[in-house]
Amino acid sequence: MRKSLSKQLFVYFFILILFSMSMVGVFSYVKSSEAIDEQVEKYFTTVINSASMQTDNQLQTFERVTDSILSQQQVKKFLDMDPDDSYAYYEFTNGIRKDIFDKIHITYPTQINMIYILGYHGRSIFDANQGFSSHSVDTTERLEELNDKTERNGRISIMSTSLLPKDQGQVITVARKIRGYSSYSIKGVLAIEFREEQLTKLWKGMDLGENGFFFILDSQGEVVYAPDSNPMGELLRSDIPDRIVRGGEERLIAELGGQERMIVSRRSDYSGWSLAISMPLEELRAPISAIRTTTVGVGLLTLAIALFMAVRFGRSIVQPIRTLMNGMREMEKGNWQTVKVKPREDEVGGLVHSFNLMVGRLSEMIGRVYDAELKGHKAQLELQDIQLERQKAEFQALQLQINPHFLYNTLETINCYAIVQDSDDITEMVEAMAFMLRYSVQTNLEESTIVNELNHVRNYLIILKHRIGREFELEVAVEPSLLLEGMVRLTLQPIVENVFQHAFPGGIEPHHCIRVDARLEQGSLFITVEDNGEGMSEKRLAMVRQRLKENRLAEEDELAQRRRKGGIGILNVHRRIQMVYGNDYGIQIDSAQGSGTVVTMVMPRGQLNE
Repeated sequence: MRKSLSKQLFVYFFILILFSMSMVGVFSYVKSSEAIDEQVEKYFTTVINSASMQTDNQLQTFERVTDSILSQQQVKKFLDMDPDDSYAYYEFTNGIRKDIFDKIHITYPTQINMIYILGYHGRSIFDANQGFSSHSVDTTERLEELNDKTERNGRISIMSTSLLPKDQGQVITVARKIRGYSSYSIKGVLAIEFREEQLTKLWKGMDLGENGFFFILDSQGEVVYAPDSNPMGELLRSDIPDRIVRGGEERLIAELGGQERMIVSRRSDYSGWSLAISMPLEELRAPISAIRTTTVGVGLLTLAIALFMAVRFGRSIVQPIRTLMNGMREMEKGNWQTVKVKPREDEVGGLVHSFNLMVGRLSEMIGRVYDAELKGHKAQLELQDIQLERQKAEFQALQLQINPHFLYNTLETINCYAIVQDSDDITEMVEAMAFMLRYSVQTNLEESTIVNELNHVRNYLIILKHRIGREFELEVAVEPSLLLEGMVRLTLQPIVENVFQHAFPGGIEPHHCIRVDARLEQGSLFITVEDNGEGMSEKRLAMVRQRLKENRLAEEDELAQRRRKGGIGILNVHRRIQMVYGNDYGIQIDSAQGSGTVVTMVMPRGQLNE
């Protein structure tokens, strides 16, 4: 005998709510204080670890800066110089500022406050951004301080003092000893002062409640960062800073300002700083009583409501569901019959009504679906045929856009040759022209190979030789194994022609060159045409890349202008490659003003050969 769904719902609701609320009430009452303290401590530890990690990352950045400075021979030679040689000091100062300090300031324009090198020989170098020289600043006390606080092994030391009184309390100093160039002995100290705000902005965003605060002490117990508050003042007057500095990682309870506070600290192995968080115990444990009261009240109320709803729920839905189940069994047998239940205005009534409508219309809809699917397949095939024809038409139109300007000029040159002289050059030009025309007018313009395209370019250069009156050697660096790789027809020659039209506007000089290369990379074929012409401006390069990205050719007025100038080869070739292989392929352009241009055609390998 089957169990009643309504009774099961009632029993399950009762057991689930009663058990859940009982367990929650007992454990929340017994363990809430311990759990909250533990969670808070974990949260504090996570916050401190995060702050310590971010702080160490910032400090390590400036340690790497000191590494880059110490690797410079100029710095080490400066420490070995004769302090009485004023001209050498002048040369070292200018060189180190220009070659080292200025570059660092460009890399870190807002972080670094000052960079300086203090030599034991009495000479010092400061970065030029401060606007003073070593003669205007007494560095004796600063050198003694840095010499005492830095280690002889060259490790960095981090302190919160500054060279200038006006920067005290606003900068953090990273310093280390420097060895000379000619010997291993220590000859001076390098110091980088960076603005403290680079670190304080990492610390100010911590959410520590209404009365909690975060503070940092250095290895001597001096304050690196702390809020301006009475509890913090009392903390600094107590022995807590010494306990934190000596203990490293501490969790202690102390009375400050008439209230007990929990203090959690951690020492950074990198900087030696102790990062700590202080929080009132009263604020930490305030949620305990609220949790207990809320848990009991909500639990009882939830239990009563759940039991009531379980009874109503079971009675209201079980019977209609059973009726629908019987109707579905009839549907499984192929009997499309409606079900009859007491009229209802809720979702169950709507479900029954929808079921009856479904049963009444399902047979008719099945027939319509079959008819619609047949018509849809037919329409889809017709649409694909139309799109294919349209694509072929667009492809042919793009083929016809190859500008005939070059052919017109060539025929004119041949005519001039014929009038002026009877030469074999005319035969050579006519043969080259015939090969180019025969290669261009073939109907299947998609299939070709690299060697055929290179031969097409060779014929073009034969004709160009007679047009410009000089030889032009094209550098081809294509490996023999790649010569039979498939590519789109009539793509390489327009790129080469484009170089002559735009890369050498002042005429072809002896130093001008064009290089054609090919490589296989991750299943794709990359063919590059590189020149050492005048290149493109950033604005022009951005405009060309935008048009390549938009998959569009030139506008009508610009198209006419470009035909007069000699073609629209790059955009034409890019669009034809995409029509053959898809929008993931095409042309990529890199160029710089005065440094030449690199045009790269990207095509999948082997598709044409297959």
